[in-house]
Amino acid sequence: MGKSERYLARIDGRLLRALAHPLRVRILELLRADGPATASGLAKRVGESSGTTSWHLRQLAEYGLVTDDVERGNRRDRWWKAVHEGDQLHGKDFLDDPELAGPFSAYAHTLIEQRYAAESRFIGELADWADEWIDKVNFHDSSLSLTPDEAVALSDEILEVIARYRRPERDGDTPVRVHWAAFPRRARPERP
Repeated sequence: MGKSERYLARIDGRLLRALAHPLRVRILELLRADGPATASGLAKRVGESSGTTSWHLRQLAEYGLVTDDVERGNRRDRWWKAVHEGDQLHGKDFLDDPELAGPFSAYAHTLIEQRYAAESRFIGELADWADEWIDKVNFHDSSLSLTPDEAVALSDEILEVIARYRRPERDGDTPVRVHWAAFPRRARPERP
């Protein structure tokens, strides 16, 4: 098993169906970002009942995305944790299956909405960050002219850099969110 395989869940058709529900994606994101939690704790954070979050947690567990946190909990409180730190999804895996078009679209849109929400939260909290972080934050957006093979090579290099920085948490660390996407855009020049 490669290093990235331990950290990332490779999304196949089966997992895609499990993640086509926005609440499941949100629950999984919270477990990955903030660590183990109970169904009732997650319910408060997502504005749902603990019965609803409990049901979705069991669904995520059935697909191997979350598991019981055996170091926490008791008969009264069941704690859950994410199995992987993130997901790896290749759109080409779903192009030939029309039954996966809907789940793929739902999952992809949910991810984009959550990325936007995370960046918006940060901007709203900007004044709360210590001086040591204010000039270190980077939002980057570029347009490049690339071949498909060059786009794959670029993504592979970026993911290798991210993997080099992956390590256990240490004192003094701050959780940092890293987003990466490379996708084509149709040119729409203005016509005279």
